Amino acid sequence: MNAGTLKQILLLTDGCSNKGEDPAIVASLANQQGITVNVIGILDDDQTEQPEGLQEVEDIAVSGGGVSQIVYSERLSQTVQMVTRQAMTQTLQGFVNKELRSILGKDQSMEELDPEKRGEIMEVVEDLGETSDLEVVVLVDSSASMRDKLETVKEALFDLSMSLNARVGKNRFCIYRFPGRRSDIELVLDWSPRLDGISRVFPKLTSGGITPTGPALRAAMYQFSKKQLRRNSDEEPFDIEETGY
Repeated sequence: MNAGTLKQILLLTDGCSNKGEDPAIVASLANQQGITVNVIGILDDDQTEQPEGLQEVEDIAVSGGGVSQIVYSERLSQTVQMVTRQAMTQTLQGFVNKELRSILGKDQSMEELDPEKRGEIMEVVEDLGETSDLEVVVLVDSSASMRDKLETVKEALFDLSMSLNARVGKNRFCIYRFPGRRSDIELVLDWSPRLDGISRVFPKLTSGGITPTGPALRAAMYQFSKKQLRRNSDEEPFDIEETGY
């Protein structure tokens, strides 16, 4: 059984979008293209109330077929790893359910199997989680309110890369920030099997400006097929700024 390449967008933000289209609608479009959208809302460690804007975190993840969590900065590293793994399992369970229906009939699902059979299927899901290739576009909110959280984000992403290194399947990551200095998103780190280079680029990030989450998600969606799109056209579908670090 081959689930192909698992594709995820990991959105890290601390608030509500305030420019452009509804990010939940864009996340739904991404999910229709086989891309899971996961969202982590980051609270300040001394914050006692959840801002209203973070309701959007759950809305985006639900529409994107992904996982959402709202956490304090100090727990970000564990949460990034958990959300990524949980979303992989969720996607693979959907894939296995689809395969089961094609074999046993459209009304059959994993939940309806007896416990022993279900356990065997979950072993298959776990094996696929270790062997399937994984591509993640990380989308980092760098609006003004994120200024004090970017160092924690850097550490969390480095830990994520390290935690996935033991997998048999290939990992590929790229990182974009939004807003960019002259466009909705800006390349921070191009596709790479590891995030070792993150320490060089993150100290150079500046924060400020608006939060165009919807346009940023739409632009991130196209990074999975960027090379193919470049072959088909001399123009990029979006004006994406590159840092040149």
